Amino acid sequence: MSETALDAERDAVLATLRPVVDGIAATFGPVCEAVLHDYRDPERSVVAVAGSVTGRTVGGAMSEIGMRVLARGDEARDELNYVTRTDGGTLLKSSTMVLRDSTDAVFGALCVNLDVTAVDRAHALLGSLAGTAGTPADPPATTFGDDIDAVVEAIVDAHPLRRGTSWAALDRAQRLELFRDLDGRGVFAVRRSVEHVAARLGISRASAYHYLSQARAETGPAADPAGGHP
Repeated sequence: MSETALDAERDAVLATLRPVVDGIAATFGPVCEAVLHDYRDPERSVVAVAGSVTGRTVGGAMSEIGMRVLARGDEARDELNYVTRTDGGTLLKSSTMVLRDSTDAVFGALCVNLDVTAVDRAHALLGSLAGTAGTPADPPATTFGDDIDAVVEAIVDAHPLRRGTSWAALDRAQRLELFRDLDGRGVFAVRRSVEHVAARLGISRASAYHYLSQARAETGPAADPAGGHP
């Protein structure tokens, strides 16, 4: 099948799912958000959204979860009922269901986010009253935003090797580990990401490309070496 025919097929799938997005959000009410992504355009992947749990809007960028799916390419699998939280502290129970065309290639995702903050607080209160409350696990924070640059910067800033440590203080092995991990999380699967990472780290673009190339030489590429689509 030609690429033009495949794109038409993918467009048809997305068009079919648009009313599903509205239906999901209407069923679960104001605590629910449903988002439809077209990964052919990562910087503007949101093609439909209902609900406002994370403040997403049509034309917005994918989150770091979407970057991770994009980095895995056709090996990506559905991620169901995982718990995360926004930068603002909202606790979410989410599911990300990948969309495939007739060639089994991943081209998008349908995501559902439920705000379970109030439920978690009620659970903690009841556990405290019953004397059975334990120390809750701290769910990982996920950056949601309509600006892909802000998502990339947040991922870089939150990396453990970046907390309280300057680039100059990292040795070569740590620098390679940083780039290898960012690559595995899909950061370099979007356009201009290498330049944004370089600016965030305070290094030249040439240095960023060098460390990315060296990191990939050991593990294999997760995306196009120029920072484009995989």
